[in-house]
Amino acid sequence: MELQQFYYDNKIVKKFIYATIIWGIVGMSVGLLLAFMFLFPNLTDGISWLSFGRLRPLHTNAVIFAFVGNAIFAGVYYSSQRLLKARMYSDLLSKINFWGWQLIIIGAAISLPLGYTTSKEYAELEWPFDIAIAVIWVAFGINLIGTILKRRQRHMYVAIWFYLATFVTVAVLHIFNSLALPVSAMKSYSVYAGVQDALVQWWYGHNAVAFFLTTPFLGLMYYFVPKAANRPVYSYRLSIVHFWSLIFIYIWAGPHHLLYTALPEWAQNLGVAFSIMLLMPSWGGMINGLLTLRGAWDKVRTDPVLKFMVVAITGYGMATFEGPMLALKNVNSIAHYTDWIIAHVHVGALAWNGFLTFGMIYWMVPRMFKTKLYSIKLANFHFWIGTLGIILYALPMYVAGFVQASMWKQFNPDGTLTYGNFLETVFEIIPMYRMRAIGGSMFIVGMFILAYNIVRTIRQGSTVEDELAEAPALQKVSKRRVKGEGWHTWLERKPIRLTIYATIAILIGGIVQIVPTILVKSNIPTISSVKPYTPLELEGRDIYIREGCVGCHSQMIRPFRSEVERYGEYSKAGEFVYDHPFLWGSKRTGPDLHRIGGKYSDNWHLNHMYDPQSTSSGSIMPAYQWIIRDKLDKSQTEAKMKVMVKLGVPYSEEEIENAQQSMSDQGTQIEKNLYSDPDFATTYESDKLEGGDEFIEMRDREIVAVIAYLQRLGTDIKVKETETSKN
Repeated sequence: MELQQFYYDNKIVKKFIYATIIWGIVGMSVGLLLAFMFLFPNLTDGISWLSFGRLRPLHTNAVIFAFVGNAIFAGVYYSSQRLLKARMYSDLLSKINFWGWQLIIIGAAISLPLGYTTSKEYAELEWPFDIAIAVIWVAFGINLIGTILKRRQRHMYVAIWFYLATFVTVAVLHIFNSLALPVSAMKSYSVYAGVQDALVQWWYGHNAVAFFLTTPFLGLMYYFVPKAANRPVYSYRLSIVHFWSLIFIYIWAGPHHLLYTALPEWAQNLGVAFSIMLLMPSWGGMINGLLTLRGAWDKVRTDPVLKFMVVAITGYGMATFEGPMLALKNVNSIAHYTDWIIAHVHVGALAWNGFLTFGMIYWMVPRMFKTKLYSIKLANFHFWIGTLGIILYALPMYVAGFVQASMWKQFNPDGTLTYGNFLETVFEIIPMYRMRAIGGSMFIVGMFILAYNIVRTIRQGSTVEDELAEAPALQKVSKRRVKGEGWHTWLERKPIRLTIYATIAILIGGIVQIVPTILVKSNIPTISSVKPYTPLELEGRDIYIREGCVGCHSQMIRPFRSEVERYGEYSKAGEFVYDHPFLWGSKRTGPDLHRIGGKYSDNWHLNHMYDPQSTSSGSIMPAYQWIIRDKLDKSQTEAKMKVMVKLGVPYSEEEIENAQQSMSDQGTQIEKNLYSDPDFATTYESDKLEGGDEFIEMRDREIVAVIAYLQRLGTDIKVKETETSKN
């Protein structure tokens, strides 16, 4: 049989590897800075673009989409060419994929610290970036599918199945979750509201973890682990069951992020059921990966690449056992909103994604540069310091989570909360935050070791940008199944059909959960007393979103005795019908704010934003002094209200026309409240009220809009009077 010669494109793989290392250092450095902010809350005092609320989404986006995203592209471009025996379909599309992705990351690194955010977790980027992400992702998909169609290897290996499922599912998730109506070039509102927005967001959020952080890495595992171990994958049949069961079941599990919330009970229960079922395919994949190393354990002791991969697969197994466990309602009631979730997420991110990426890079680079790894000892040192870093990060966070849950739920014999002040819990877990910072520091030291080792390896090697390869041309065979050919073996040579079947598998769960929640009105009972936000409250809400307050404060009181006693009446689905986007939150570094309205004076809120420690001694909340200084931008208020009308918020034309006057009237009343407070005049001298060169009336400052919003929260329905814990 005549062999055809062709060239693998190593240039694109190298570019993605370099980007992976650079963005990994950047993203992890931001994360480490955030960890130290828990210990030194005023570390970046007065610098708005370095505040915790703005940097947190930068950290998550940088690690997920910059570090892990570039690693995915590097691994997929390397392995796909070799599995399909073909150069990538288009060098131009490869370049567009690379440079477009880097430009999006740079745009995120600029826009997020400036406060341009949708607040939707893992989807914070504003609408122009969402469009750009979709375009670049489609370019990647065309390149992948085009390569599959011109392949010289008839049957597609399991890794390719996972790559195809990743491409299709991420595209569907991103497009539907990002649907929004723009107000301006960098401001939009989600088309979904309240409960519906929460369901769509966590359908996306959970499956972003599933289909961006898991399925592509499973494909990479199926390629790189057998290559590194020089052994075939343990079980072909198990890989088939693993693939189809995983992609079908995973998509249903999103509602387990919303247990005991205002989400309809049937949707919560569906999420729980499928989350439990998810354990089987997840562990099937882990077992397939680990048993591939059977007979190679002696090599594991000496080869740092295999060490990284073993811990990565083990981390995947731990995280995918813990996920279904956290979906059990009795466990979720304890863990949700605590640092337990932070530990869970980072076991997956640092061990599974991080270590598999490190092992992959250590394996690929010497082969592409025709040399040996510069230092096996440094790679082993990276492995051990990284492993110890993960342990010192995760274990204290598990302890912190248990401590938080226990203290929040304890009652005295007389029925009062044992720890009525939220800060008592914060004081108790500060030592755990110190240990986390140490663990994170160790992990990033390992990242620098990797960078040094790879640079030295590249320098001692030779550059082979177009690697010569040869393979026989693909011979035509019957489109139908031939005698003795299994159904799945036949499907493996039908990429379009396999992609269609995978798409159907992932769409079923989303349709069953989301469509009834959006279309069946009885799922969201109407509350007549719930009204839209006033123009000033709407502006205050946007500032709250801009500053990332939802990263530390939830707005969802669950129907537990401890939460009702601490915060007030539990949250109802009908209270959120005008919330675009929803702001239920996923972590309580500070107390829940859904019933904060009317609990404190306007001046208390002003003092709390200017100097949190002045109102809450020992608080780890940073100061937001620029909100007190800066003038409120009211130029887009009418445009925002008009967009809200299109989304179903019942603002009248008269309300929109009178928006400026309404804001002035409400702002003037808050200003009067502030100046009538005896503590106000002595606390704030004239220099603290200066906004740049011109004097800005208090009623025209951003803080007044924020106060208006906070004082509105939870006041639309009559609630039981309770003492809200101070931050």
